[in-house]
Amino acid sequence: MDVGFIGLGRMGRPMASNLCRKGFRLVVNDINPEAVAELELLQARAGASVAEVAAAGQVIVTMLPNSAIVDQVIGGAEGVLAHARPGSIVLDMSTIDPETTDRLAALAKARGIGFVDAPVGRLASHADRGESLFMVGGEAAHFEAVRPLLEAMGSTIHHCGPVGSGTRTKLVNNFLAVASCQMNAEALALSQRFGLELEKTLDVLYGTTAVNGQLKIAWPTKVLKGDIEPGFTIDLAHKDLTLIVDAANAARVPMPMAAAAREAFSTARSRGFGGKDFSAMVDALCDLAGIEKPRLR
Repeated sequence: MDVGFIGLGRMGRPMASNLCRKGFRLVVNDINPEAVAELELLQARAGASVAEVAAAGQVIVTMLPNSAIVDQVIGGAEGVLAHARPGSIVLDMSTIDPETTDRLAALAKARGIGFVDAPVGRLASHADRGESLFMVGGEAAHFEAVRPLLEAMGSTIHHCGPVGSGTRTKLVNNFLAVASCQMNAEALALSQRFGLELEKTLDVLYGTTAVNGQLKIAWPTKVLKGDIEPGFTIDLAHKDLTLIVDAANAARVPMPMAAAAREAFSTARSRGFGGKDFSAMVDALCDLAGIEKPRLR
């Protein structure tokens, strides 16, 4: 299958690499020439423009940072939809505003082009290993057409419903994943201030309904052992919380905890933690309060 791939950032690059390794023919494009060169080593062909990539692919994959960029790259005058072949499929894996997804899907349909939204769960390290989780929205036939690509890039695939369902499911998932980081940060900062032993506190929390995946699975391998290099940055978490609050406002769903969590992430960003892993919210809070950072022995 001929695949166009636009967006070779921290998530897109390993995903495209896995497609190359598993036999797909790729034409790739990114603003970073080093990322393109890395894919060329895996026999991908460099596309000089979005238009060239769009014209070359039966499926055109986009993995981009935000709604505005996705809107321009897919729906702009020189974008994917202006140059893709009728009958091809756009597979957008970005995490963006659901209304942008809906609008681009409608434009694609009017041009005889399929559209599937498949935002990604899990972290960059999972993408490296081909173990991403995908939340997919799209017509059944389009989903089946892109399934081989998703299987090459990930290990868990959920077809959530029609176009837009994947993006909306991602926002629900990320609300819980990101907001729990703020709750965990406050809990462990309080534990530190009380002078409690971290290991014993965690033993207690792991044995009650207070436990959550961030605290039990993710944090012991990241911030609690002193590693705050990003798998998923505080900046990206803040972006997702903004999408969540805005989408909830549009749907008239009050989400005061999401709004409060977003402002906590804003504070962390203002203190220079934006590029750090989102588990570093606890470090940002301890830094703000003058508390010793929690670290496992």
